[in-house]
Amino acid sequence: MKYVLLYDAADDILASAPDYFPAHSARVDEFAADGALLMAGPFADPAENGSMAIFTSREAAEAFAYEDPFVLNGVVRDWRILEWYEDSDSGADVGERAPARAI
Repeated sequence: MKYVLLYDAADDILASAPDYFPAHSARVDEFAADGALLMAGPFADPAENGSMAIFTSREAAEAFAYEDPFVLNGVVRDWRILEWYEDSDSGADVGERAPARAI
């Protein structure tokens, strides 16, 4: 299982993000070097859809968010962590998971 950190952007993200990007980017590099962060980045329209990052543990995702300059300085309005089963996750067979439902 992996853990997806989702960020909701503040209204002024395009104006405020550049001020804190170097410190945020250093944090990304730090967690990636430790192996806790697998990938991260904004969606095509970050002002509308925010961004995401995939971590190896909930603890790493929480630690990242709690001290991320984007969070601390209001570039991010809100954040949440979701558990994610990737297709290659060997934790359970597909048949053991809840069946997909049509919406």
